[in-house]
Amino acid sequence: MELEKLKNKVLNGGDISRQEAIDLYKEDYDELRKAAEEIREHFCQDQFDMCTIINAKSGHCPENCKFCAQSTHSHAEVEVYSLLDKDTIVKDAIEKYRRGVPRYSLVSSGKSLTEDDIDKVCEIVKDIHEQEPEVKVCLSGGLISAEGFKKLKDAGVLRIHNNLESSENFFKEICTSHTYDQKIQAIKDAKNAGMEVCSGGIIGLGEDIEDRVDMFFNLRNLNVASIPVNVLNPVKGTPMENNKILDQEEINRTIAICRFINPKAAIRLAGGRANMEELGKSCFRSGANAAITGDMLTTRGASLEDDMQMVKEMDYDICAM
Repeated sequence: MELEKLKNKVLNGGDISRQEAIDLYKEDYDELRKAAEEIREHFCQDQFDMCTIINAKSGHCPENCKFCAQSTHSHAEVEVYSLLDKDTIVKDAIEKYRRGVPRYSLVSSGKSLTEDDIDKVCEIVKDIHEQEPEVKVCLSGGLISAEGFKKLKDAGVLRIHNNLESSENFFKEICTSHTYDQKIQAIKDAKNAGMEVCSGGIIGLGEDIEDRVDMFFNLRNLNVASIPVNVLNPVKGTPMENNKILDQEEINRTIAICRFINPKAAIRLAGGRANMEELGKSCFRSGANAAITGDMLTTRGASLEDDMQMVKEMDYDICAM
């Protein structure tokens, strides 16, 4: 009865409370997933937002995020290189778009892009749009300044990605070289520049369900359009290499609760798919309606071909939400 009540509350435009969201985690698994799907269908219909990313600048990041293989504080083996050349990125973006992926994101390691790198990204984006004006270009470039966001927006970057990672309370357990408030300020600066925002986090870091709920509420309060849900894939050489890999039920319950809290968002399955059953297919019957296709930054993901086939079989329509 409580599950049905909360579902109808959301369907009628209401918001659930923090405690109600926490209590949802204990509801019957199948019924919780079914309710989340009803909410997804009501607000998003059968739209499926697909994107792909390129590791545009890799390694040597000075930040101490415990989950990240690209941090200089980890001992993981990763490729290290500066911003890829324009031709490489443009060619990859056009190829992915022509294969059916509407969104393309450049992801850069480091606390923030340098001014020189921002100028280079602007030129890259302009070149992409000269060949394919409809490509939705996104960027994950760290704690960029308000002026940098404005420059990128003017060049054609539609959306900025900046994960909160977890709750404000738990964040200090995974990173101390920058703050939660800095992340929130960067998101606000991007929005003030007229950009859309993609922001989510990682589950399986050692946080509890309350931390996940708090993160989802923070994202709701920031009115984030796209919420990537990453599931930690423990990488050897990082401080979290021995973390337990989450099982599929816990992942799906978390996604369902995210849908209750953020009914209109594109909830995007991101990192960690290689460890999931059927590459996380059941997530898309638990409230998720978006995905990053292809490999992640330093780990394997789902192939574009497999994702295209899956989306077709599930009767979703690929679009850019």
